[in-house]
Amino acid sequence: MAYIRDRKEELTGFQESGVFQGEIDIQSDFVMVYRMNDSTADRIRQFREAGYVIHLMVGISWGAYGDYLDGQWDGKNHRDESQEDRFGNRIMHGSGPWACPYMVPTISFADYLSEKLRKAVDMGVEAIHVEEPEFWDRGGYSPAFKREYLMYYKTPWVAPHTSADARYKCAKLKAYLYRRTIDRVASSVKSYGLEAHDRLIRFYVPTHSLLNYTQWKIVSPEASLTEVPAVDGYIAQIWTGTSREKNAFEGKIDERTFETAYLEYGVMQELVKGTGRQMWFLHDPIEDQPCYDWDDYQTNYLKTVTASLLHPYINTFEICPWPRRVFEDEKYPRNSPDARTIGDEYRTLLMSNFQLLGDIPKAASSSSLKVGLLLSDTSLYQRDYPDGVLRGGPNNEVGTVLRTSDEELKEVETVLFAGKGDMDLRLRYEKSNMLPGFYGLGLPLLKYGLPIRPVLLDNARRFVGYLNDYQVIVMSYEYCKPDYPDENAALATWVREGGTLLYVGNGQDPYHRINSFWTGKYPTAAEHLFDLLGITAPEKDSQGVYNVGKGLVAVWNTHPSDFTWSYEKAQAWRDFFGSVIRKKGYEWTPRNYITEQRGPYLVAAVFSENKDTAPLKLKGFFTDMYSTDYMVWADPELNPGENRVYFDFSKIEGESLRIIGTSARVFRLEAKDDCVELEEKAAALVKVFTRIRVPFQVSCDDPDIRCICDPQTRTVLISYDSRNERRMIRLQKTGEWN
Repeated sequence: MAYIRDRKEELTGFQESGVFQGEIDIQSDFVMVYRMNDSTADRIRQFREAGYVIHLMVGISWGAYGDYLDGQWDGKNHRDESQEDRFGNRIMHGSGPWACPYMVPTISFADYLSEKLRKAVDMGVEAIHVEEPEFWDRGGYSPAFKREYLMYYKTPWVAPHTSADARYKCAKLKAYLYRRTIDRVASSVKSYGLEAHDRLIRFYVPTHSLLNYTQWKIVSPEASLTEVPAVDGYIAQIWTGTSREKNAFEGKIDERTFETAYLEYGVMQELVKGTGRQMWFLHDPIEDQPCYDWDDYQTNYLKTVTASLLHPYINTFEICPWPRRVFEDEKYPRNSPDARTIGDEYRTLLMSNFQLLGDIPKAASSSSLKVGLLLSDTSLYQRDYPDGVLRGGPNNEVGTVLRTSDEELKEVETVLFAGKGDMDLRLRYEKSNMLPGFYGLGLPLLKYGLPIRPVLLDNARRFVGYLNDYQVIVMSYEYCKPDYPDENAALATWVREGGTLLYVGNGQDPYHRINSFWTGKYPTAAEHLFDLLGITAPEKDSQGVYNVGKGLVAVWNTHPSDFTWSYEKAQAWRDFFGSVIRKKGYEWTPRNYITEQRGPYLVAAVFSENKDTAPLKLKGFFTDMYSTDYMVWADPELNPGENRVYFDFSKIEGESLRIIGTSARVFRLEAKDDCVELEEKAAALVKVFTRIRVPFQVSCDDPDIRCICDPQTRTVLISYDSRNERRMIRLQKTGEWN
């Protein structure tokens, strides 16, 4: 029955480093008790007694690992295993007394973590999460990394800033080191669990999206973790803090939280496609930066939730990292005279969303045209340029990230977008956190209603038929490269079997000249692909369309970031895309919204920055799942910039008893001849609302419970103040529905 489930399904969870309290008893299925310390065993006991399935989470690239760094663990000082930049600065996580270095993950560090995590297995945890395997792009200079370089490449270390090839090789090693560490730790801990306790411990990797790590210039093993058998799945760490990263669209640089989140969740969905592994999508009701107010947090939180639900193959979620900082006494914006704690309405809305996320079913995508936008782990390997490519000194010095400079942003807007910038400015734009090549291809289509989804090039060689889910693929090798020739071979085979490929690129990127499988014979990675396809690329700024086998290839010899410059440039890309796919008989009518139907839930978003400013009009009766009291609307409308999840009553015409929405966990719902009985529980300090489809009109004798019937939808709305206790509610029959 809707909303009623066993916690062992582990559909929803949260992470928490503090002790159990009623205010954070948010009624998910599992809890990730955070960090190994003297209080871990007691915290595990508290949450287990409260009914939660117990997981453990620790950081794998940083954490309270002073006993390892200072030699208490094995008598050796491991400080030289800290990540360092080219100036000898240790790269730190956090600041003040809690600061700790990011680690170069050596074999000894992996063995230290394995030993530490065996204690968690002894405490009875069912799963372990090692979060955020992160190696900063500006790192790669510490003694430990130089040793690893020698072992991996069998040649002495070469400084990353000396050439594009050196940067690429160092980044590839960084990803390998964390993949090796995760494999070693997971295998060791799983083996211990079986040998010591006859229990199979599950092992997960919470990680930012490939898209966000590319924007933030952090190297991490993303798609390559598919090659680690001991990994059981992931948490997609996507939230307002990652998705509000600015990008450029039609000549304007701005936050586009919804669109960025949509693409972030999309690429993470690809990590588990066809593998049988678990993926939880994360949302955060606030974010790490405490400088925003609650209205900002709420607006952007709902954007990320809606964006995630538009990817219908995932229905498991981390509903809140750190609920203590949301629901206790934290005030935002911090250090502001207007700072305040969370309001009652947002508290209830969050609790309602937490329960909704446990009821959302998986679904097949409703889009008739399946379009993929290519991305690769190699996008992480080319996020800055070596010395000599750009003017102005060292390129990876702290502070040169373009998003930190308002002056550089203005220069891009006024000079580059006008088409007057020189090559130096163009390359600085390409290496910025705005990742304009990728967004130049994606945003003009997504913003006009095409549910384009990122596709992992890396998986094209790992899984036979991986690309077959897509009819059209859009790609460029200006912001990523094929790591193996069979990736291009897989693309060529897919085209010959009927696929439509649109390639945009002009060979400008310096990383085309690295030492790889295409160098020496082909000037760029794209030329190798074109050779396999049997085509010749058009001249600069020209377009070409070619029949290849049963498929079609279109090439535009320009840089994809050009499509970010203006409306005219973006429209030219949309026109080209539309003209190409029509040659294959596909139809795409630009619009200003996207929707997905997931069981009775309709997920919808209407885009701003679209020439079409008409609202999306729905017909019938719907409940707004983003309203705290589950308001019922007839024929609702959604305006540009708005997003919602609606409950569509037309999908449950044959049901007489069903939870429509609730801000409490439901344990029992039963209809008898003369009443409906409900048992539920919510966190403390919550105003609970529950809307139920019932077989007859009802009332409630409990003076603490408000009860309102709605004949149009045959539902009743009840509300009361939670005391963090199980509540038995009896709704007495008063008559029949008319």
